[in-house]
Amino acid sequence: MDLSIYFNMIFSAAWYLIPIFIFAIVIKSAWFKGILGEWQVNLLIKFFLNKNDYHLIKNVTLPTFTDGEEQGTTQIDQIIVSKYGIFVVETKNMKGWIFGSENQKQWTQQIFKHKSKFQNPLHQNYKHVKTLEDLLLTGSNAKNDCIFSVIIFIGDSTFKTKMPENVRFARGGIEFIKSKADVIFDRDEVINNIDKIENGRLERSFKTNRQHVKHVKEIVHKKTDTKSCSRCGSEMVLRKASKGKNAGNEFWGCRSFPRCRNVITAC
Repeated sequence: MDLSIYFNMIFSAAWYLIPIFIFAIVIKSAWFKGILGEWQVNLLIKFFLNKNDYHLIKNVTLPTFTDGEEQGTTQIDQIIVSKYGIFVVETKNMKGWIFGSENQKQWTQQIFKHKSKFQNPLHQNYKHVKTLEDLLLTGSNAKNDCIFSVIIFIGDSTFKTKMPENVRFARGGIEFIKSKADVIFDRDEVINNIDKIENGRLERSFKTNRQHVKHVKEIVHKKTDTKSCSRCGSEMVLRKASKGKNAGNEFWGCRSFPRCRNVITAC
């Protein structure tokens, strides 16, 4: 019996399995879930917002500045420019139960008994809004309260805590955008805002995305020493006991005190 024939058959079959294996890895990756979530929100915007009134700009990477010096980049999922204001959308494609509040530094995702933390998307989107304000709201024509932060969750997720009005699930995000019905910009101002964003954004390319990912990793590395409350996710603050047997000793206390009284002994 020629065993080489069987080895060749097995080897040939393996080549068909490799693409399937790679595909399975890709569709389970955070990158693919993010892309899928943004695509779903893009469809919601396309079908439920009048394109004559709302102009969608997707995947916008903007440089950030401090005291006039460039300090990296920030990446915005969707910007919607309209006469009713400018909407900065942060998309979250997640499943499970979602716990969080406006002031918590981290929110919680629970799938069955497994819990994991993720950055408060309101805080994440705050930087996006401020960067866009720096780009658009300069000069004598600046208008206050014209840029709105919107968080849209997509996927099989359920909010288990009361969320701020601008944190919505799927179609609810569109309804929040439509709720802003006061006219803020005239036609020329809308066109000018679109031009400023298109001219101020970095070129959509692999290089731009790679540089942004590098910048995000640097930020995460700098924050590795930051402590978060294991009970509510808020930031832990270094304090010093003023009375009792531990007077004079330092400890980490939850910033949400007295609502949360979690304490960690400082080493």
